[in-house]
Amino acid sequence: MFDLKVINSVLTEMEEERGIPRERMIDAIEQSLATAYKKEFGKRGQIVTCAFDMETGTTTFNQIKIVVDESMLKPEPELDEEGNPIEEEVETEEEDEENPKVRFDEEKHIMIDTAKMIKKDVELNEELVFPLEAKDDFGRIAAQTAKQVIMQKIREAEKESALAEFGQKAGDIVIGHVQRFERGNLYVDLGRVTAIMPYEEQIPGERFKPGERLRAILLAVEETPRGIFLKLSRSHPDFLVSLFTVEAPELQTGAVEVKAVAREAGARSKIAVHAVDEHIDPVGSLVGQRGVRVSTVMSELGGEKIDIIEWSPEVTEFLEDSLSPAQVMSIKIEAEPNEEEGERGHAIAEVSGDQQSLAIGRGGQNVRLAAKLTGWKIDIISANTGEDLAEADADGSVEVDAPADTAVGQDDAVLESEDATTDQPDLEEVLDEEDDTKDRDMTEGAVAEGEDEIDTPEEAEEELAPAVDEEIAEEIEATEESEEEEKKD
Repeated sequence: MFDLKVINSVLTEMEEERGIPRERMIDAIEQSLATAYKKEFGKRGQIVTCAFDMETGTTTFNQIKIVVDESMLKPEPELDEEGNPIEEEVETEEEDEENPKVRFDEEKHIMIDTAKMIKKDVELNEELVFPLEAKDDFGRIAAQTAKQVIMQKIREAEKESALAEFGQKAGDIVIGHVQRFERGNLYVDLGRVTAIMPYEEQIPGERFKPGERLRAILLAVEETPRGIFLKLSRSHPDFLVSLFTVEAPELQTGAVEVKAVAREAGARSKIAVHAVDEHIDPVGSLVGQRGVRVSTVMSELGGEKIDIIEWSPEVTEFLEDSLSPAQVMSIKIEAEPNEEEGERGHAIAEVSGDQQSLAIGRGGQNVRLAAKLTGWKIDIISANTGEDLAEADADGSVEVDAPADTAVGQDDAVLESEDATTDQPDLEEVLDEEDDTKDRDMTEGAVAEGEDEIDTPEEAEEELAPAVDEEIAEEIEATEESEEEEKKD
């Protein structure tokens, strides 16, 4: 009936490729055969088991009956004139939850007095095994039922295998290949299972092709009725920390700790680190020699700018460093944080006029990240006028109230060219800047010599018109002279 060679090859393949143990697959086969037997030849309420011999290919079917007594049974329902059971009223007595009463079924229950005739030392709730007639001619419906049981058991085994493999990897970096992009979600093949990276967990602007290799952090491992759910992220702050942990041995050994992270994925991040050993430079350990370590992390994040600052127990010093690359003149503490009432601390940072753009950042990005990093509410004021320029809270809200005559929010060139603390200049950008500088110097020199600037096409035509007329006049004069010489000859 069974081709043992094919069955053994299938079991070996399932064990190697899907990680399902051979014993688990044999148990699934036995349960499927028992279900098919009950579907084809059994009766309602029967408990049927099967034993499958992998050496001979024979099957043995048994019926299980549970030993009960009167105290374990519910009373028989009363029947009406037509023989239908009458609905029972709600029982006022509470049943024992550990040993609930059951309705007697002769197909799966046996009274203890009868059971003692078969086995003298039988006990309550003991299972008695009764052999059934062997069958091997299952119908189409029974075979389909057996197939469904096997498929269900395989899915359950795959789910348990995936949970055993990825359950302990939550929070770690995993490597997979892009499978497809559907409805904003990115599906990543991790081998045995497929993980999902929701749209909000992706870095804005990143695009991947099918089959492309991808690294992400495993945020959550959840078991659902449809299978195991693996949630990935590349925009989470922990992904940034995990990347630095891979590159910096000091983080792996615990010599350097990450105290706080504030990140706006794809744009800019701030990370505060602290060295347990005072002889270790925490910022240098993450930057690496000539910026190798931080450059590797930045390339993985698509060029995201990263500010690495040293965490300090002194609040004023930490607040001042959090606003880097801007230089802060002074920090004033307005209110201390109150954990009992859930109130954050409030500080005022005073900056000079040439540092206002850097302190606030484009759209308030720099002060917003500083507030998230420290957990404080930070106000930026001008040292010249004393006016409030920006206000940021740790929840991400920011208000920019810079005066119209300042460069805050307008000096885009400064903000665009301003590198992060750990950025390395690109050679092409440097060459472009040199060319721009030369062109600008030539233009400024021409203006300094007294030449008027040309703002419109009409002005350009007016400037060029006299020169064109002089050239035409010279050509006409030269032509007339040549004609006169020819006549003389």
